[in-house]
Amino acid sequence: MFQPLRLVFMGTPDFAVASLLRLLNAGCTVVAVVTAPDRPSGRGLQLMASPVKKAAQAANLPVLQPEKLRDPDFLEQLASYTADLFVVVAFRMLPEVVWSMPTVGTFNLHGSLLPQYRGAAPLNWAIINGETETGVTTFFIEKEIDTGQMILQDREPIHADDTAGTLHDRLMERGADLVLQTVRAIEANNYVRTPQPAVTEPKAAPKLSRETTEINWNQPVQIIRNFVRGLSPYPASWTIINGKFFKIYAVSVANESPFDAEPSEAYTDNKTVILVRAADGWLSIDSLQAEGKRRMTAGEFLRGNSL
Repeated sequence: MFQPLRLVFMGTPDFAVASLLRLLNAGCTVVAVVTAPDRPSGRGLQLMASPVKKAAQAANLPVLQPEKLRDPDFLEQLASYTADLFVVVAFRMLPEVVWSMPTVGTFNLHGSLLPQYRGAAPLNWAIINGETETGVTTFFIEKEIDTGQMILQDREPIHADDTAGTLHDRLMERGADLVLQTVRAIEANNYVRTPQPAVTEPKAAPKLSRETTEINWNQPVQIIRNFVRGLSPYPASWTIINGKFFKIYAVSVANESPFDAEPSEAYTDNKTVILVRAADGWLSIDSLQAEGKRRMTAGEFLRGNSL
């Protein structure tokens, strides 16, 4: 039996926009959207709406932007939409008073094959750890983060040249398809709640920080290459070369060995090549960004700067 459900969609970045648009284009009944408050951005620090807010406004949907998810006024307004189901994609952690509100429940789209890579940055850590496959999972939210009963999963290969950016774009579309499939399955009452299997050594996906994105040149070249790929283009890995701070967006294994060196020692011809020694070889820095400058190739940087 098919019964259209009243949906409230919750999300903030571009990754969530694809799911919202997929639901709207399929004719689903989205009665309201919850997203982050407008934030100062750019040199002028002008207030900027989130990508989800912009998409919601373009579709003439009511938009809620609570600073605090337990705020009584927000909870009252949210309840007034009498939603059957909340759909969450790339949003903040919800308190129980929110996720338990709708009659059917609240489901979340997660960018991994749960139960692996629970946490804030599953896509990045899958590449950093050298995985060859990942995917997306929809699951009902429960008290413990990313542990709820699963609804649907879809797999996606990780290619050798993937970055966080390229994988993000594919998972965004694959995730949007899975969100729509999940809503339709729930509307048709044709789904199974599957408990997440227990794993002895779960792989975590903690939030990325400045401390966890610094390149460790004492590691092998392939480990470092995966690390850089998994953080490119955002938030980007970083390192210090000759006392200068650089974000590093792309590296490749160098064929040449200019001299015998210790890890983190660098070489440049000051024309087109910047090499850094790792534990078992040299890496060529192919794309980088110095403080106060735009992203460049090594050759572009060296045409106006020297190391």
